[in-house]
Amino acid sequence: MKNKIFDIFNLHEGEDDKARTLERVTKEINFTGANIWILACAILVASVGLNVNSAAVIIGAMLISPLMGPIVGAGFALGIYDFDLLKTSLRNLAIATIVSLAVSTLYFFLSPFKDVQSELLARTTPNIYDILIAFFGGIVGAIAITRVEKGNPIPGVAIATALMPPLCTAGYGLATANWAYFLGAFYLYCINCVFIGIATFAIIKFLKYPAKKMVNPTQQKRVRQVITWLTIIMLLPSSYLAYNLYREQEFRKRTEQFLDREFTQKGDVIVYRKTYVGKKPKRVELAFLSQRFEPEEIAALNAKLEKAVDERVELVIRQDSTDRLTALKGDIMNEIKHTTLLNTSKDVKIASLQQQITSNTFETKQILSEAEALFPTIAAMSIANHSFTQANDSTFAETVVIIDINGAFSNTERSRFSNWLTKRLAVKKISVYTR
Repeated sequence: MKNKIFDIFNLHEGEDDKARTLERVTKEINFTGANIWILACAILVASVGLNVNSAAVIIGAMLISPLMGPIVGAGFALGIYDFDLLKTSLRNLAIATIVSLAVSTLYFFLSPFKDVQSELLARTTPNIYDILIAFFGGIVGAIAITRVEKGNPIPGVAIATALMPPLCTAGYGLATANWAYFLGAFYLYCINCVFIGIATFAIIKFLKYPAKKMVNPTQQKRVRQVITWLTIIMLLPSSYLAYNLYREQEFRKRTEQFLDREFTQKGDVIVYRKTYVGKKPKRVELAFLSQRFEPEEIAALNAKLEKAVDERVELVIRQDSTDRLTALKGDIMNEIKHTTLLNTSKDVKIASLQQQITSNTFETKQILSEAEALFPTIAAMSIANHSFTQANDSTFAETVVIIDINGAFSNTERSRFSNWLTKRLAVKKISVYTR
């Protein structure tokens, strides 16, 4: 059983030749020629995607980006203690970062659309969950590059670890002089770089890649210390941001529960609500359709809200003058009436169409069966009500019958058929046409 479990989790199964893997990793480090052009184009594509808030475009840019090369190379170099390769990887990563920032900054500086979209905003507040994504994504990537068959993980790792969007967001922060966005996005980029590298280092050590040269215990200890300090430096701020995110979500949830309990369930209609979590203290603004509150009532509600959310918060209830409140109520009632009229108009139109369909429906199959018994030469039949417009713009309705004849059909038979069908359909007049 132990051997079977070992075989299931054996990473050496399907592993490529170590020398060939190292050669491939080394080739993908350099940022010259085609790689630098691909990077610049990928940055432009990602910047456009962030600008127009298109997730599909951003994913496409991540797939074509060559940024993973020097990051994986740095982790690989640490794993085999190849400090020349480490210097080369870090130098190329610095070049790629500078080029990416320059291209994205130039794009956002020239772009007329500088509104902050949700895709861009999502890259400005990293937290510990981004560390988990980068680390485990890096593990998958490191395992994939050491396999003979690379398979599907590589594109997935490029998407999951998301190196391009944070760099483009940092470029947006530089172009608009929004330093909070720049620092947040660049910190996310650093998180991804560091923990992809650490994950690669861990896999290389686990697979026991041979060191390029003999290193003394002091150098090995120094490498471990560098990795430990990098991990701590990245973990502390992201943990703090993750805690703030948790507190913010809890605040919003408890606030919604309070509003539902104190107002909605009692029949009070809230027409406006806005929560400000970035302020000290946090603030909740409300406006009601008809309910008005005295200052003492607002103070009491504020105390209840603080108890519900377990922190300092300011409750603001917007209560303008009676005239403005009446105008607001009038606008809302007019909108309700307009919606009701639209719905009524649609209902009338649907009823009219249904009536037309009903009035234009005959039991054609049954009537044809009866007609064939009386007039054997009739082979097919179509019956419909038609509306005719005359030259004087007046209209009249008439039942029109079109029949297919298989053989002779005299005028006498046509007249008999017409009289019979008029009585059968209970209509005043019909027109019979032969096709």
